[in-house]
Amino acid sequence: MLGLRCSLICLFTLALLGAGGCSFFPVAGPTSRDIDSETSQTVPYALIKLTPETIDILAAHEPKGLAGAFTDRRPSATITFGIGDVVSVTIFEAAAGGLFIPLEAGVRPGNFVALPDQMVDSNGNITVPFAGLIKTAGRTSVQVQDEIVNKIKNRAIEPQAVVTLAQQRTSLISVVGAVNTPLRFAVPASGAGDRVLDAITRAGGLSGPGYASWVMLERGGRRATVPFENLVMNSNNNIYILPGDRIYVYQEQQKFMAFGATGNVGVTTTGLGQTQINFDAWRINLAEAVAKAGGLADFQADPGAVYLYRQEPREVAQLLGANMARFNGPLVPVIFSISFRDPGGYFLATRLQMRNDDIIFMANAQSVDVDKFLTFVNLVTTTAVGTASAIQAVPITEAAVHGRVLGGAVVTTTTP
Repeated sequence: MLGLRCSLICLFTLALLGAGGCSFFPVAGPTSRDIDSETSQTVPYALIKLTPETIDILAAHEPKGLAGAFTDRRPSATITFGIGDVVSVTIFEAAAGGLFIPLEAGVRPGNFVALPDQMVDSNGNITVPFAGLIKTAGRTSVQVQDEIVNKIKNRAIEPQAVVTLAQQRTSLISVVGAVNTPLRFAVPASGAGDRVLDAITRAGGLSGPGYASWVMLERGGRRATVPFENLVMNSNNNIYILPGDRIYVYQEQQKFMAFGATGNVGVTTTGLGQTQINFDAWRINLAEAVAKAGGLADFQADPGAVYLYRQEPREVAQLLGANMARFNGPLVPVIFSISFRDPGGYFLATRLQMRNDDIIFMANAQSVDVDKFLTFVNLVTTTAVGTASAIQAVPITEAAVHGRVLGGAVVTTTTP
């Protein structure tokens, strides 16, 4: 009777376990069935199978970086004067005896007079004798020269004016952060055509490794960030600098996160395991990322259920075939699935480039859940049998103490 009761308890426990499903057992994440169902109680997502066509679409729509944020690819226009700039004015006359060159001065080469340098005032003007106030701020040197000549041509002898920038205090570029010599410098007035890399070179170059460096450009209230080596490898991102640009260089390793049945599960001496892992390079592909995570755990992972989590722009998700009616906003959560059971899956993985903050999840094989279930059944059964044996031993022990016969056995006691 007692054995029957224990059996019923075991069956009842297993029935409850079956009703509760796999959520009863500890797991490292969702099952492959959960992900493949493409349903979530919190955040909707699109499940996309990695194919050569999918990878081609992703490659054609890589983040554009600086080139995508600042579409004006033209070099800096001719620099104009600004308030605070120091201007030099030189006036030439064709012969002595004019407005600026007195007759008694005789003839000398050039017949010119250099006026004292002066700063463009808060109203944007400079002052030229016999010409009065000359509007300077926001104008080029040629425009200022023409106005000076027009105002004195009726009094001077065939006058000409040369206006130059003695000290440039506006139209500046700032380069700060992880560079050897942070500085603020003036954009060359013409001809140089400096780009972002040129500005960083003026600042003494990077103070840290290139693969761990990021460059942020702020212009006109907009910001865009790109890995430094992207500037070197992708010339489209090495755009021209413009007056007022601010360049900030900082150090931050690109990283990804790996969860699930990775080969580093349980590893503590190296600090790896189910955690975030640095690229240690400008870019890596999915195959390299899986290798950095220790590969797939041999007795745990399902090689046919490897997933990559990331957010894609709405237009890219639509090209990938996602049902856009389920999503709002400019970014769409996407889970890419790849099977390493397919020998070709490894070739696909070498073509897919990882991005900063990507998440890799390696699902457990279904046999792992079966093993957990059988282990639990064995534990329950062993516990029930041990409990039953202990309960059955109680009457025998009691009878032995009182010297009674139990179940045909004669139990005797001696009195000291």
